[in-house]
Order: sequence, then structure tokens, then C-alpha cells
Amino acid sequence: MITGLQTVRQKVILVSDEIRNLQANIESFSIQYHECIKNKGHITYLQQAGPMTTERRDLEACLRIQIEEMERKLNVLVAQINQSQLELADHMKDNIANLRQLQSQVLDEELIKWKREQQLSGNGVPMQSNLNTIQEWCELLADLIWTSRQQVNNVSRINNKTIPELRQPHLIEMLEDMSKQVTNLLSTLVTSTFVIEKQPPQVMKTNTRFTATVRLLVGGQLNVYMTPPRVSVAIISEQQAQLLLKSETQAGKGKQPVECGDILNNSGVMEYQATSRQLSVSFRNMQLRKIKRAEKKGTESVMDEKLTLLFQSQFNVGGGELVFQVWTLSLPVVVIVHGNQEPHGWATVTWDNAFSPPGRVPFAVPDKVSWGQLAETLRIKFYSATSGGDLSEDNLRFLAEKIFRSSLPMNTIELNAQMVSWTQFCKDALPERNFTFWEWFYMVVKVTRDYLRTLWCDGLIMGFIQKKQAEEMLSKCPPGTFLLRFSDSELGGITIAWTGEGNEVFSLQPFTSRDLMLRSLADRVLDLPQLQHLYPSIAKDAVFSKYYTKPENEMLKNGYVKPVLVTTLPPYMSSMASYAHSPDSHRNTPSAHSSCFSAATPAPTENTFMDSDLFEQMRAFDPESFDEFNLYESMSMK
Repeated sequence: MITGLQTVRQKVILVSDEIRNLQANIESFSIQYHECIKNKGHITYLQQAGPMTTERRDLEACLRIQIEEMERKLNVLVAQINQSQLELADHMKDNIANLRQLQSQVLDEELIKWKREQQLSGNGVPMQSNLNTIQEWCELLADLIWTSRQQVNNVSRINNKTIPELRQPHLIEMLEDMSKQVTNLLSTLVTSTFVIEKQPPQVMKTNTRFTATVRLLVGGQLNVYMTPPRVSVAIISEQQAQLLLKSETQAGKGKQPVECGDILNNSGVMEYQATSRQLSVSFRNMQLRKIKRAEKKGTESVMDEKLTLLFQSQFNVGGGELVFQVWTLSLPVVVIVHGNQEPHGWATVTWDNAFSPPGRVPFAVPDKVSWGQLAETLRIKFYSATSGGDLSEDNLRFLAEKIFRSSLPMNTIELNAQMVSWTQFCKDALPERNFTFWEWFYMVVKVTRDYLRTLWCDGLIMGFIQKKQAEEMLSKCPPGTFLLRFSDSELGGITIAWTGEGNEVFSLQPFTSRDLMLRSLADRVLDLPQLQHLYPSIAKDAVFSKYYTKPENEMLKNGYVKPVLVTTLPPYMSSMASYAHSPDSHRNTPSAHSSCFSAATPAPTENTFMDSDLFEQMRAFDPESFDEFNLYESMSMK
């Protein structure tokens, strides 16, 4: 790219030299032309001054010879000037064509690629392109386009000032056409490089502060900052976005889009940073106060509705010589009013980010995609959220069987070609469950990210395995062998399955985020002496010990002894002979409940609940997390 731009730069410099030579030739022609006219005036004077003497005749003859030689030279110069003008016009035309091609590569390929990567980064895909590099290319383009525009105007001005004999009508038409072309190039460059550097959150909660940053990549090169532009932000519907794009395509300004919500702090002035040559504005305290929903169709929910933020401004270029009205749209956003809408909101965003086709009408996406495409999206989503915890082929096959609601005895190529619908992804509930595939996967990702990341990355969690398969594997192992798997029945739950006496397999009631917030999974594994070896035969302390919480050997400064929460099995599990069989895989009840109580107090009774004062103290440290559930109803410490 740089090589191409440098090549055009050399050609633009050559055109500048040609214009100077043309100017010099025209000035030389003007001098000689007026000298010739002057000599002709002398002859006329001699003829009218009186009787012709021999001296006057000799002078007239000499002048005529000079005039004849001058006219010969002038004719040669005229031919040179005409040829130079035509060659100059062709060179400028070629430069504009080359600039158009390079600009298309930068804007239609590199910048579009960056925008696509920015969209995919919302699903966790690392970005490869660098916006600063693209800005360098755009600044070079802006410089060359602006210089070419000035060259066209200079040649037009020279042509207009020269004598009629040197003016070429077809050259005037060519210059007018080139002026339009180069101005259109500049307009496209300015409007296309008004980009959202930092996107607003794609799942946006009302009355919650959010940020966004917009940037003009050519703002420094074109001195737009000399008249600092103001940027305004509005939220509009998918339909309004379509109308806006349609009016732009039809080269009409159209009507101002109708806003569908109120945003606080939605206006800011762009600032120029000389060191980075960046002209941008960061909106740090925007807040969506209210939203007006569109009418729903069929089974659509409010979390299916896609909105977008419209950023608008006006840029003055060339000291006000050119004025550009610019706008850009954010990635689709889903507006929610409560935290329990977040999973479905992320389903809409994830599907849109992953599968939006290039050049689409806002915000069209396919209703079906191949499992291979969706599997890669889920893998990257999990990998990003867990900072490196990848999904294996077996994990992905488990997810495929879950979303297709059946076992799939086919090879990977055949499986990846199977089509998955949006409805299967996040609309239809899983068999005998009241939640969808996406809700189940989303909560697995969330609990792994928040509480299980290191255990997963260390390979200590088998995770994605059917309950029946886990029981078959453990039934062949010695007593005390256990594995960790994600619960099929409990959203965001992880359970411990282990082998008891007589090769009976038991499963603990799944631990969820609210349990792991109180005591880590590694510590719970430590608490239970029934768990001896991680499947297939790894001593648990050999792999879990580095994750155990170190005991505190000193009293608190206030003189009190700090209690420790310990996980135990209920009394009826004390005798292996009395273990109940593991329940059917479709049941929502576990085979065994664990207890979690303070080692400093007597074992809790059946009706014991967490002390309300303790709960309020814990809630004060992290109110948002504790607001997600009602501890008094769902956290009976049995």
C-alpha cells in the first residue's frame, strides 16, 4: 500500500513540475507575443508616418524578418504548450484514477476489514488490523487528493488567464470533469474515515453509564481541527437506519431520522492531539434514559430488536471552501431494562456479530448457519471469556448434540455441514428444560469466567459430558474417583460426580455462582474426603492443592476467630451402604446434597438460613452480584 502511494506521490510531484513548466512557457509566449505585436505596430507606424525613405524601407524589412521569425517561434511554442496541456491533463487524469484505485483498497478493503474485525472482536476474536496504520494511509491519500485538486484548479486558472489563442475548449471540459472527480474522492475519503474507534456496549441497559469514541482519520491532515467539529449522538431503530442508508444511496439528504430514545450527554467537540495526529471525541458519560420500542411480530421479544447509535457532524475543509455533512452508525445494540434480559440480548448480538453478511441492509442476518460456523463462534466466545480456555472437538460435539437435541453418529465434516437455525440457538427450550441452548451455554461461560477459569485451563474440569456417560466412566473406576461436569439441569451449575462403594456413582447438587462466591470449587473438593482421585486416577491434592485457600493461623485484629465455611455430605450419606442410586439424567434433583457450614459453630439444622446481617454485609461489597438472586429464598444452607 505504501509503495503504491509513494509511486503516485512521485507522479503528483512530476505534475507539479509540469505545471510550473507550462506556466513558464505561457509566460514566455506572452512576452514574445506582445513583442511581436509591438513590432507589427512599428511597421504600421512607419507606413503611416510619411513618405517611405530607403532607411524606413530597410527598417520595415528588418522588422518583417523579425516578426516572421517571432511568429515561427510562437507557432512552435503554441504547439509545445498545446501538447504540454494535453499531456498534463492525461497525467492528472491518470493520477486521479490511481488515487481512486488506492482509495478503494484503503476504504473498501482495509477499513472495511478493520470494521469487520471490530465487530468480530465483540465475540472475542482478536483484532489484527491497526487503525493507526490505516490512518497513515488515509492521511497520505488526503494529501495527494488535496494536492491533485489544487493542481486541477491551477491548470484551470492558467487556462482561463491565457490569451484566447491558447485556450482549448475540450481541455476546459476535461478540467471541469477532473475537478468533480477529485472533489468526490475527497468527499468519500472524509465521510468514510469518520469512524467509531470504540463502540458503545452492544447490550445496553437503560439508566446505565456507557462510553464511545469517534475519530476522523484525516482530521489532522486536512486541518479540520482548525474549526473544531461538534458531534451529536442519537439512538435510532433498524428501520430508520435502513431509510438513512437508502437516502444516502440515492444522493439525497432525506429527512432527519426519528430518534427512539433519549440519551444524556450526547454531544461533544472533537479534539486534536498533536502527538498522535488524532482528531477524536470520547463520550464518557452517556446514558440512555428511556427507549421507545417498535411493534413486535410473532414470537419476537424486545431482546430481538436491534437499534443503533447515529453519530453526526459537519466538517469544514480548506478554510470553509468545502463543507461535508457526515454520519456513521454503531454496531447493532440491544437495549435491556433488567439483568435477566442480558443472556437473550447477547444471543442477538453474538449471532449478528458472527454472521452478518458484507454490505448488508441494516441489520439483516441469515436465519440459519452451518454448525461449523456456529461451533467456531462458540469456541472463540469461550476462549475469550476464559482467557485461553479452549474447547476441544469432543466439547464441540457435545454442544452439537445438545443444540440438535440428539446424538449425532457422523464425522466432523458431516457434522459441521449441518444447519442450525436461530430458533434452535436461542428460542426453543431444550428437552424437558425451561431454558434454551444459548441460555445454558451463556451461563456455563459466565460461571467458568468468574470462578472456574484456572481449573478449566489446567484441564481439571471435564465439563461438557453427558451425565449418563460420566456415570459409565466412573462406574469402572475405584471408589473415590470423581470428575467435574457442567450440570444439564441447573443453569451455570457445576457438579461433582464420584464413585462410591460397590461402584455406585453419585452426583452432588450443582454449585452455581452464588455458591462459588462463598467457597471456591477447589476448597469444596478439599472438604470432601469421599473425593480421592480426579478421573482417571490423579490424586486430587496433586492437582488441586495449589488452588486451596491457605488457612489463617492468626486471630483477627479485633480478637475474634474467623469462621471457615466447610462443605460436608448430609448424615444419611455417612454410610456408603446407604447411598441412593444416582437419579435419572432427566431429573432436576441431585443424588446427594452437600452442606456448607462454619467450622466454628454447631452443624446447622434443616431450617437454618444464612444470617441476614451477614448477607447484608456481603452484599455491601458487591451489590450487583447479590442483587441477581434472592438469597433468602434460594440459598438455604442445609
